[in-house]
Amino acid sequence: MAWILLFSAGLAEVIFALSLKYNQGFSKLWPSVVTVVFAVISFYLLMLSIKTLPLGTAYAVWTGMGAVGVAILGIFLFQESAGLFRLLSIALVIIGIIGLKITDSN
Repeated sequence: MAWILLFSAGLAEVIFALSLKYNQGFSKLWPSVVTVVFAVISFYLLMLSIKTLPLGTAYAVWTGMGAVGVAILGIFLFQESAGLFRLLSIALVIIGIIGLKITDSN
């Protein structure tokens, strides 16, 4: 269950981070509401997951999911670079997340 909470926290983190691009310094109401709501959801789910999971593992997975999600969506939504080195770097983060999951006993 803790891993499901952590995965959900990571998804909320992606929405939170993407909404930062759209709220334009908290000057647009609805994107700003999305930012705040998903930040709270993400932190809350992370907090619940670390009741069971090791803090270092949970935090690394949470930030990794956020980084990978935003980097991939940035390629599609904002035409950011999709160069080989960038994609390889994203793959390495994914491998690290999988490695942390595999080595966790929870």
